[in-house]
This record gives sequence, C-alpha cells and structure tokens, in this order.
Amino acid sequence: MPTSYLDHNLALLAQLRALLIALGEAEQVSDESHALFMERFDELLMSLPKIPEDRHLGQDMICQVFHRYPQIAHLVPRDLLWFFGGDCLHFMPDEEIALYQELDERRFEAEEQGKPFDWNQEKQMLALPEDSSRH
Repeated sequence: MPTSYLDHNLALLAQLRALLIALGEAEQVSDESHALFMERFDELLMSLPKIPEDRHLGQDMICQVFHRYPQIAHLVPRDLLWFFGGDCLHFMPDEEIALYQELDERRFEAEEQGKPFDWNQEKQMLALPEDSSRH
C-alpha cells in the first residue's frame, strides 16, 4: 500500500535516526556533541509532520550527517537528499538529480489526476535500463 510522500520520508528519517543511535552506542563519536545533535534530530522529527514545507532544519541536519559522520554517509537514504533539497543536492550527481526530478513530475501528475502514487515502485521502474520494458 503506498504511503504519502511525507510519511515515506519520515520513515527514512526514523531509519537514519536508528543508525545514528547505534553509532553513538558503539562509542564511535563524542558523547556530548552526539547527544546535542540527536536532540536537534528529534526536534526535526517532531516538527516536520506539523510544518512539512519548512525543510531548512532538515537540510542542515542531513548535511551535518555527511560532515560529522562520514563513516555512514553512504547509508543516508538518497530520497532524503532530494526531499530536503537545497545544500543536500550537492551530495547527488546530476544523473541522480534528473531521476528524482522525473519522479517528482510523475508524483505531481498522479496527484493532479487523483491517482495513487507509489514512490518506491516508480523509483524502481525509472531505475530500469532503457531497453527494459516499462508498464
């Protein structure tokens, strides 16, 4: 069952949070600094459902993950980079940005037509090689 675009990204943020918590528990980061970062991350998780269009804190937090925790940068869901946009897009190659632009266009088109949109399914379809059949 498709979830809303916001719910999809909130679930990804929750996964990232679990990864960051595990990193802190493994004592791979400074406790005090990490604890403060996690407080801000939790603020993001609480405020985003209330004001989804205010994504500046999210941009800042995701960029900080790349700078503060480079050992897990490859595990940050790419969807979050697109969702928050702004400076987060610096961590995406142009080809990936083009894929996400097309995904967004498909999502907006489905919304305009009142049709359901499954982000993950559409993303998988777009990731197929050009010579593969698409439905």
